[in-house]
Amino acid sequence: MRAIRRFTVRPVLPEPLTALAELALNLRWCWHADTRELFASIDSQLWARTRHDPIKLLSEVGSDRLTELAGDRRFLRSLELAQADLADYLQADRWYQEWAAGQPDAPRGIGYFSPEFGITEVLPQYSGGLGILAGDHLKAASDLGVPVIGVGLLYRHGYFTQSLNASGWQQERYPMIDPNSLPLRLLRDQSDPARPVVIEVPLDGRTLHAQVWLAQVGRVPLLLLDSDVESNTGSDRDVTDRLYGGGPDHRLAQEILLGIGGVRAIRAYCANTGTPAPQVFHTNEGHAGFLGLERIREFLTGDHDHPVLDFDAALEETRAGTVFTTHTPVPAGIDRFDRDLIRRYFEHYQPLPMDRVLALGAEDYDGGDPGRFNMAVMGFRLAQRANGVSKLHGEVSREMFHGLWRLFDTAEVPITSITNGVHHETWMHPALLEMLESARGDGDTVLDGYDWAGLERVDRQSIWALKRTMRLDLINMARERLAASCRNRGLPSDWTADVLDPDVATFGFARRVPSYKRLTLMLRDPERLKRLLTDPQRPIQIVIAGKSHPDDEGGKALIQQLVQFADQESVRHRIVFLPDYDIGMARPLYPGCDVWMNNPLRPYEACGTSGMKAALNGAANLSIRDGWWDEWYDPAYGWAIPSAEGIDDPSQRDDLEARSLYDMIENEIVMRFYDTDGHGVPQRWVQTMIDTVAGLGPKVLASRMVRDYVEQLYAPAAASSRRLDSSPQAAEKLAVWKRRVRDLWSQVSVDHVESLGGETVQVGSQIEVSALVRLGELRSDEIEVQLITGRVGADDELFDIRTHRITDGVDQTDGVRRYQGVVDTERSGAIGYTVRVVPHHPELASDAELGLAALPAAE
Repeated sequence: MRAIRRFTVRPVLPEPLTALAELALNLRWCWHADTRELFASIDSQLWARTRHDPIKLLSEVGSDRLTELAGDRRFLRSLELAQADLADYLQADRWYQEWAAGQPDAPRGIGYFSPEFGITEVLPQYSGGLGILAGDHLKAASDLGVPVIGVGLLYRHGYFTQSLNASGWQQERYPMIDPNSLPLRLLRDQSDPARPVVIEVPLDGRTLHAQVWLAQVGRVPLLLLDSDVESNTGSDRDVTDRLYGGGPDHRLAQEILLGIGGVRAIRAYCANTGTPAPQVFHTNEGHAGFLGLERIREFLTGDHDHPVLDFDAALEETRAGTVFTTHTPVPAGIDRFDRDLIRRYFEHYQPLPMDRVLALGAEDYDGGDPGRFNMAVMGFRLAQRANGVSKLHGEVSREMFHGLWRLFDTAEVPITSITNGVHHETWMHPALLEMLESARGDGDTVLDGYDWAGLERVDRQSIWALKRTMRLDLINMARERLAASCRNRGLPSDWTADVLDPDVATFGFARRVPSYKRLTLMLRDPERLKRLLTDPQRPIQIVIAGKSHPDDEGGKALIQQLVQFADQESVRHRIVFLPDYDIGMARPLYPGCDVWMNNPLRPYEACGTSGMKAALNGAANLSIRDGWWDEWYDPAYGWAIPSAEGIDDPSQRDDLEARSLYDMIENEIVMRFYDTDGHGVPQRWVQTMIDTVAGLGPKVLASRMVRDYVEQLYAPAAASSRRLDSSPQAAEKLAVWKRRVRDLWSQVSVDHVESLGGETVQVGSQIEVSALVRLGELRSDEIEVQLITGRVGADDELFDIRTHRITDGVDQTDGVRRYQGVVDTERSGAIGYTVRVVPHHPELASDAELGLAALPAAE
């Protein structure tokens, strides 16, 4: 109801306690244990009742208690220490400052755009893995001192809160969020602090306005655009109403605001705070891809002290400083819009020519739909550097988007990979972190202040006692939430006080519920699952959570099937489904599990970071080898469910993989878990915990991920951007060169290739290869001749290819040059070779960037 207006009454803190407001407004408290303990000490029951929300805590705590604390020397000393610690955290040099001191290409700033950010349950602006990943990225960037500025949208209804009806069917509710009651503040005009900054974005022939809320994530500012302002009318106020809601028009409006408005928000933030403008713009999934169009517009108009460029030069400037991360392994997960809808929304977005805008998202490749505008395709075309989120996902992405670089082998498609990571101080149990912090180890095992091999020096009985405490924390949370769910469903809840057992092997499964993640694979043989759950000597118990998209009826049906199984009186004490999965539920869930299950259809899991969070808490993974688990699986860290992806019948495939799941649980996992010594400690299981934390800990950290982004993508992008910024002509020259090469490429050919040796040679010998290459009007320094070798497959194609560069050629007659190279026969078997010509320029990030190649004509 628009007639309702809200206002928030903030507490007046006694002068000695004013630092509490500063601590509450910096979201570092959500992962900093000492600050959380400080807030809890104000009123532990109220802290729990407010779901660990310091803003709400301070607004509800009684004035008498505040007066008491203002005179409590011990509390004031703790507050002083917390304030000093935050100040040191915000100001002291960290990893990035030390690294950048020796790196001329270190970017002065990075803009990180994402449609969702999962920082804390207090700020419900996320739906699942993409948002949690984005939140962990910002937290790790803050810890490392990386100069990131986050950009997203503020959704007044968040994603949705999930409940169940009596039959187990998912119900959605969209409670109103009041930004004034959250740890946020409005970005204000420096020249007139009473006036909030308002961003304007062209939208379908009208102007959309948005204010900018600032969430301070440690050292990292997160800018959240909000269209619910009085200068907007009608549906424009609802553009940022909810995450992933509405039809194509609504979704497109959100993505225009995120991309175009996000760049404008960054400009306003930097101007009002004196923060250096980013050199690098990171597009986290295609939703934010329109940021590239806004940057092109800036170059076309000379905004923000940029020289005025033509479209091609502006495109090169934009590409040089842009990084694009794709997160989906399935085409259905990509945002695609009708081209006529794009045309309608961008016809007033001057001075960008409409044909060039449409071309950026065109599916102009085999199998593409000429009537659709593809946001991922635009992301690749607007970014010189791109990546997937695990090694396997990089391979899948190169296959998915091979059509954009069809003249190159799939392995050469310029999409690299940086495997996701998770923020350890958010997701690890504090007591477990203390064990790692207090232990002593050599430098090889110490990273980010923790000795990841430290559990080897801890008494096994202490480790096992801590794990039982973690399990009990999970069980208490599960009982409380299950009782509330039963009451909401109109069902009896008295039995929930005894569900689950702190001494039973506890399995976890929590994620979004699309069909490919196969929530119900564990129900494939319900009778066998019942036997595993109720075994009198070696039972298991399973805690399950997850939301289905509101429009996904199939996903909701899977949840209902699982809930109805868990409702059965014979098993309900051993298997529970907890509705409304969020960060608050996840924090005790991961530490409390002994085994983390993940059984997607390989290779449809891009990364799957939930298993990483469990591993950091010593849980073994039981997973299909997909995403990150394919990359780092080791028997020391858990079990790999064999994938039956070669089976065409989906039902048969599910049967086979479910049978393997049951077999591993029954014959291996429970046997190890319940194999205890005279003190009740399962020595082999504890060793698995130790090995998992030591072996996977350093790999799965978000700090490792962010370092990889800095060194492998951000710094090269900043270097490219800096070179093109070095003179107004640099980008123009590159654009002219690319046009020239494209126009003249049809003149390039490989006329003849021959080897100067026999067809059979010994390993270790060399074969000389000679090729005649016709360059036409191109110069020899504008191309590169490559000798491509590899194994010969059954269809006479090359695989496991290697590229050898031939740098010198000799002029022949009629514009032909002779190039000669050498094949080293390092491997036995059938080895094939060919010669290829590709464009060459120092500003190209890969051989395939232009998508051009000349190969010998088929004989």
